[in-house]
Amino acid sequence: MTDDSAPLVLVSNRGPVRFQPGGEMRRGGGGLVTALTGLASYRDVTWVASAMSESDAEAARRHGGKAFPVSLPDSPRDYLVRLVESDPIAYHGFYSIVSNPMLWFIQHYLWDLSNAPDIRNEEIQAFDFGYKQVNEDLAAAVLEEIEGVENPVVMVHDYHLYTLPGVIRRERPDAFLQHFVHIPWTQSDAWRVLPARLREELFTGILGNDIIGVHTMAYRRNFLQCCRDLMDLEVDFEAGKVIAPDGRVVWVRAYPLPIDAASTRAVAAKQRTKDFETDLQRRRREHLILRVDRADLSKNVLRGFTAFDVFLEQHPEFREKVSFIAQLMPSRTDVPEYLEYLERIEALVAVVNQHHGTPDWMPIQLKLRDDLEEAVAAYKNYDVLLVNAMFDGMNLVAKEGPLVNERHGVSILSENTGAHEELGEFAISVNPFDIQELADAIHTALTMPPEERARRHKGLQEIVTARDPGDWIDEQLDDIAARRRG
Repeated sequence: MTDDSAPLVLVSNRGPVRFQPGGEMRRGGGGLVTALTGLASYRDVTWVASAMSESDAEAARRHGGKAFPVSLPDSPRDYLVRLVESDPIAYHGFYSIVSNPMLWFIQHYLWDLSNAPDIRNEEIQAFDFGYKQVNEDLAAAVLEEIEGVENPVVMVHDYHLYTLPGVIRRERPDAFLQHFVHIPWTQSDAWRVLPARLREELFTGILGNDIIGVHTMAYRRNFLQCCRDLMDLEVDFEAGKVIAPDGRVVWVRAYPLPIDAASTRAVAAKQRTKDFETDLQRRRREHLILRVDRADLSKNVLRGFTAFDVFLEQHPEFREKVSFIAQLMPSRTDVPEYLEYLERIEALVAVVNQHHGTPDWMPIQLKLRDDLEEAVAAYKNYDVLLVNAMFDGMNLVAKEGPLVNERHGVSILSENTGAHEELGEFAISVNPFDIQELADAIHTALTMPPEERARRHKGLQEIVTARDPGDWIDEQLDDIAARRRG
């Protein structure tokens, strides 16, 4: 573990809290916030993040743009939070043009290259005066927080902030910089979508770090291969090291993100969860298939429903005996591609239900909402958990479901999820683009002998509970300490 006396600064686009009109403070959403709140168990932390709404910006102004303490119910200490206000036009370019969809699509292989993207002056301007500007705004706040401090440690998070480490490195070469990327790191050719200058600035920026963390060994290999192919840098695949353009050695490490088992089990025990469970059990058929996802293009929802349609067509003996519950949270509805995708999901569900349904049975139950207790109630009762993402950084649903499931449910898991590297041995692995294979996997899961279901479920639970978010943090802090010792 690192020296506890060294100041620790976290920096990300999304912070641990968000403000409502009128000043009410709520916990920030997303897995990143959940993963990092445990740091307060160890030491004092200052978290620098973007003011993502006008209410956030008003809170930042009330505190003179400086850090202020906030209390989180599941953290033993207060955080110091600094919300950084950027120009709205710059932030739009940073978030809605470059980060999403440009980088998100690159890092999930989502571009249909025969049609998109078209990189024109708008995208270049958004990078130069949006993405880089917001990164510089956040970097300036970090530099202010570590001013006059010896040996500061800065932990940077995710794809929004690839140029920030380079800015801090230039101003504070003594600072220790670690960067964790929560989404997949794709292969070299995926990055050739970007013009060479933009690509070089992004890679030079992230290589300003001392350690770069990703979820899996596959992503680590991809990152190192990109450094060699796109930047012509010297890399050591076995040791996980790359020589940065300025001659420094940068470590690249894999830290698979675990779930908080105690927290998930606590949700499973809530009365509201039990109420949802009672209603679900009253309505359920003999078999229950479940998916819980954001309605994101990368989650591959349409192929999942198409495979279920094929399964019902090929195995009519399951009609009226199986239900497919899909709880989807609408995502990035301000991005046209996402809004269109949500409309296609609703249309396909209607077609499948019309094709196979009866007056007493609706094959697919689509729930477009984000309700944790309702989702966990379904986790406890599924027979099959479907996670067929095209590409996914980790996918915590694949870990949460088996943890609390009480029916020895079978997991169908895309080989392109980060979770597959850990869980693949005990799941039914599928190619997310092979609809027939997925339909066959549904049949295999529903007809699997009870003893095999129990064996697989036990294996999944043992892996899921082997590490917790504290271990994930410790692994990174231990590497920071080792790297600082030279």
